[in-house]
Amino acid sequence: MAKYLVIVESPAKVKTIKKFLGPNYEVAASNGHVRDLPKSRLGIDVEHDFEPKYITIRGKGDILANLRKEVKKAEKIYLATDPDREGEAISWHLYFALNLQTKGKNVYRITFNEITKNAVKESLKNAREIDMDLVNAQQARRCLDRMVGYRISPLLWAKVKRGLSAGRVQSVALRIICDREDEINAFVPEEYWTLDAALAIPGEKKPLIAKYVGRQNGEDKNAAITSQTEADQIKKEVEKAKFQVAEIKKGERTKKAPLPFTTSTLQQEASKMLNFSTQKTMRIAQQLYEGVDIKGSGTVGIITYLRTDSTRVAEEAELASEQYITDKYGAQYYGENGAKKKNDQKIQDAHEAIRPTDVSRMPLEIKESLSRDQFRLYQLIWKRFLASRMAPAKYATVSVKITAGDHRFSVAASKISFDGFLSVYTDGEEKEESNTLIKELDEKTKLTLEDLDAKQHFTQPPAHFTEASLVRTLEEQGIGRPSTYAPTITTILARRYIAKEAKNLYVTELGEVVNNIMKDAFPTIVDVNFTANMEALLDGVEEGTVKWKSVISNFYPDLDEAVQKAEEELAQVKIADEESEEICENCGRKMVFKYGPHGRFLACPGFPECRNTKPYFEKIGVTCPKCGGDIVLKKTRKGRKYFGCMNNPDCDFMVWQKPTNEKCPECGSILLEKGKQLVCSGEDCGYHRERTQTEQSE
Repeated sequence: MAKYLVIVESPAKVKTIKKFLGPNYEVAASNGHVRDLPKSRLGIDVEHDFEPKYITIRGKGDILANLRKEVKKAEKIYLATDPDREGEAISWHLYFALNLQTKGKNVYRITFNEITKNAVKESLKNAREIDMDLVNAQQARRCLDRMVGYRISPLLWAKVKRGLSAGRVQSVALRIICDREDEINAFVPEEYWTLDAALAIPGEKKPLIAKYVGRQNGEDKNAAITSQTEADQIKKEVEKAKFQVAEIKKGERTKKAPLPFTTSTLQQEASKMLNFSTQKTMRIAQQLYEGVDIKGSGTVGIITYLRTDSTRVAEEAELASEQYITDKYGAQYYGENGAKKKNDQKIQDAHEAIRPTDVSRMPLEIKESLSRDQFRLYQLIWKRFLASRMAPAKYATVSVKITAGDHRFSVAASKISFDGFLSVYTDGEEKEESNTLIKELDEKTKLTLEDLDAKQHFTQPPAHFTEASLVRTLEEQGIGRPSTYAPTITTILARRYIAKEAKNLYVTELGEVVNNIMKDAFPTIVDVNFTANMEALLDGVEEGTVKWKSVISNFYPDLDEAVQKAEEELAQVKIADEESEEICENCGRKMVFKYGPHGRFLACPGFPECRNTKPYFEKIGVTCPKCGGDIVLKKTRKGRKYFGCMNNPDCDFMVWQKPTNEKCPECGSILLEKGKQLVCSGEDCGYHRERTQTEQSE
């Protein structure tokens, strides 16, 4: 009979760890949390020191009963849940749910950063007590999130519709996306021009492409070309001038190896390189961490723990990578200390970076044992880790300054002289040079102008957030932690506050409504700095320097006051369905506006007797320039707003910005509203003007 019981979180780990430990050990799974705050009420006693009231999660009774049977048989119990705040809290909940405090058993907490034989056996040698600072950090986070969700969500139900939610992190993430949308809508493009000179060089087949950078002297130095008139004037002057090499600078630059992956950077790179959503990345990484069946090795975890914001690498992994790189590529390819990162107070350094558990386990060698997506993600992690331990890449560079009368052009070119880490990993940002290195070029080289190419451009608005760029922004601003990025994005997508088209995230009408309510009634909750400071306090709890109930007791009174104030203000407003001018064709009542997953629609107020509904298209008083029909506000299937013709599908007119009836004086296209400006809808026309006060107030 097994003497020792090891309790893990996931059933997927059971078989793997049992194989490592042998017959004296029984391994069982808790299937995640076993206790939590009740769903039906707040579950925090605000009158008595904010004590949380935990109950057994519905459906976990049988699991706990089986675990109690195993506990009776065992001499020692090892709680081996995940190595983070959440895992520590699960172990603590198991301790009480299994009544281990009264059983007189020897109970230990063990953690391992990777599911390998050595790591699991080593964890048994370093068994410890449950870390209450980690547990309390999780309790504080859970209670704060519960307070925000359970006090604010009912207000959203009353104001908008049932089924909505607010969250301490999700509401800030929504605000960040809404603020970016406001920036994009207010952006007015500015015209600029570029001028490239194609220069023939004796003995060279391809011309040298030099870029215009400005005049030699005066205020116009490095000034941008802002109009075609200016571009034509410069062309006219340059065509008559003699091109001469003024200065040549040769040098070398290095490109440092990338850092190994953290949760955030893995999600970003997997999105960019593999087109994975954050949720998909975490799901597949979890599979690679918990264990896959490798031919010849059995079931083994092939990457380290996936929720981390540390770039630290264990000494044994460092030594193994040095040996592998030296054997495979040569000693000159090993970077002496690998990539290093400055200490960051936010980093929880208990974990390592995400890396392969065995660097010699090459992706191609185990490809047959992995699914397509598992292979692609493992290969990305393996290559990134190996590259992070390698030497920087080196480039030979040439910078050439060329004069043409009073004007200056420049040429920059580079060539890899030592590939270093690039022999393993490129991040897609390596740009091809339009000019190869010109070895024979000097100040005496004769340059002959072949062609001048002037091109019109317009400045671009800020980019819409993608899942990857949102994760990067959340991390940079200290919002949330590695374990929360993917669930946060998943939640606001599921609530239909935002819509995802291609990779871009767009705010829906529902998201705008919720964000405006949160900004007006709960400005602190959606304040980025406040939320970041709260994360710092939770880190302080984990470090043992801040008391967890102090964080909650300082937060709750302000939240309670804001909720009461909002409840009073909402009580003064008659929350009634807004009537439309549409008449229900079934019963003759005036139809009302309702909110659905894709925004507003029309419904009969006679429900349930009359169940008539229809889509709502808001007329904006603008005539379609193609067919003369009404332009209406519409939404894509995923909830993004646009303006299209009522006669669709017979007429395909559509624009993203609100159109007007005014025509562009230069090209005849209709003008669109963008913030305080009207801009031309024509792709090749940069006309814009300020909107009058009357136009802005309409």
